[in-house]
Amino acid sequence: MYQFLITVFKIAVISLLVGACLSFLNITGEDILGVVGLSPVQVWIYVLEFWDWALPNMILGASIVVPVWLLIFLFMPPRA
Repeated sequence: MYQFLITVFKIAVISLLVGACLSFLNITGEDILGVVGLSPVQVWIYVLEFWDWALPNMILGASIVVPVWLLIFLFMPPRA
């Protein structure tokens, strides 16, 4: 867990530094999306479409995976 928290902290610090550099150069998120050919509204629409697709599939998969995992967990021999 310690290594994971160190990694998250490093990513946060590097993201802050890169964000500060981009801000210093007057580059915004909209500018970067414009280069790719997207707008923030289009990105939001893609996120919602992904969520509408992913949520039912996650629930469907969990309806099989969770009971199987529970059975395996219940019948597993105790650890020493």
